[in-house]
Amino acid sequence: MPKIKKLLVANRGEISLRIMRSAKEMGIQTVAVYSEADRLSPHVLFADEAVCLGPPPSSESYLLGEKIIEECKRLEVDAIHPGYGFLSENADFARKVVENDLIFVGPSPEAIEVMGSKLAAKQAVSKYDIPLVPGTEEAITDIELAKGKALEIGYPILIKASAGGGGKGMRVVESETDFEDQMNRAVSEATSSFGDGSVFIEKFITSPRHIEIQILGDSKGNIVHLFERECSIQRRHQKVIEEAPSAVVTPDMRNAMGEAAKKVALACNYQGAGTVEFIVDEKLNFYFLEMNTRLQVEHPVTEMITGKDLVKEQILIAEGKELSFLQEDLQINGHAVEVRVYAEDPQNNFLPDIGNLQTYQRPNGPGIRVDDGFEEGMQIPIYYDPMISKLITHAGTREEAIARMVRAIDGYQITGIKTTLDFCRFAILHEAFTSGNFDTKFVEKYFKPEFLNTDFTEEEKAVLTAISVGFLEKKKSNVATTVSNQKKESGWKKRLHG
Repeated sequence: MPKIKKLLVANRGEISLRIMRSAKEMGIQTVAVYSEADRLSPHVLFADEAVCLGPPPSSESYLLGEKIIEECKRLEVDAIHPGYGFLSENADFARKVVENDLIFVGPSPEAIEVMGSKLAAKQAVSKYDIPLVPGTEEAITDIELAKGKALEIGYPILIKASAGGGGKGMRVVESETDFEDQMNRAVSEATSSFGDGSVFIEKFITSPRHIEIQILGDSKGNIVHLFERECSIQRRHQKVIEEAPSAVVTPDMRNAMGEAAKKVALACNYQGAGTVEFIVDEKLNFYFLEMNTRLQVEHPVTEMITGKDLVKEQILIAEGKELSFLQEDLQINGHAVEVRVYAEDPQNNFLPDIGNLQTYQRPNGPGIRVDDGFEEGMQIPIYYDPMISKLITHAGTREEAIARMVRAIDGYQITGIKTTLDFCRFAILHEAFTSGNFDTKFVEKYFKPEFLNTDFTEEEKAVLTAISVGFLEKKKSNVATTVSNQKKESGWKKRLHG
């Protein structure tokens, strides 16, 4: 497969900018796409060329796969990187990209198709020795048959949409009396959200942790895992805080999960970067949940502890190159924490709080990384996911990484909108988090909106921060010096199309 000379990033915002940075370091020309709402976004200004796809709604811009392919032909683009969201897990789009003699920087359409269905994924991996949550092996529509299966599995159970994601089409059922109503609701929501009402039943893990394994696979059949990420701090079944490695995963457990993840990749002949997600119970038994056939939002924490640029690896794999390292070459270096900075109001059920970034000043210093796609004075569009940025810290130990995150959050200045920064600060300093004794019900168990109603003066806040950081410093087992100072990006696009 030829070397990629020009790459179109079929996405927007922070992930588009992040992908283009790595591409430019590899000597690859970049093409941005944008909607009318994103005309002046940093990813548009950073690219060598940029194309307007249409009006702000995704259905009229970022989801126009055929138009994106047409622009690739017009601009003599070699490859398309889909980022995450939008068309990234659309098997039909990936297939059309390949059919038009373009390189899709991602897995094969077949792998996307298999892993895009939770039921198909379970069936594919069932041939391998991979732990699965007890449940049905196929979709169920008959209420009475489903009730019987639920009794066999034992309540509480979880009804899940086969084509689902983000918690949609998902219902927890505590008893048989609630089953019929909850199943009807799940089928209805799955149909409206995904156009597919297929649901299946699984045993509900009552105190689950969400731990995932990053994998890379090349076209030669080589597969490696790059350790785990802990993603249990969530709201509305969507992640808010991630870290690597997990505070509870032992070396033996890490190896077992990693080998299981590699088998999942093998089950669909996977090529590229992917993530195998596991649910972990209170006894640290892990079960295969699903596979995300794309780059994950939280990929930076893996990059920080491994020193590997996952976007560059994706591009090299797409060019047909063999992985340049083996499993035994990989090791964990320190600890990384990521918080997602959303334009949301934690005091109002995390509802979006769209508006103008009147003040926007990023934190900086050793071991701090900010992946974003906004500048001061910009408007947060109502049409897309409300994430403003990802804030990542890296240090020698978990305690140091948390202390560094507190400093970074306190140094992040945003006015004009409400954000999740205060919630993230609350969460990472909570005893449940610092001790590592938490699960996906953290928000439900420990958070109340009034906890963020503090009337402290700036001086009092500074004292509280010093106390919190001092407490974490006492727990340190050693001191590491991470000196990866964040550098300012510069570069302006050469041509703007449309």
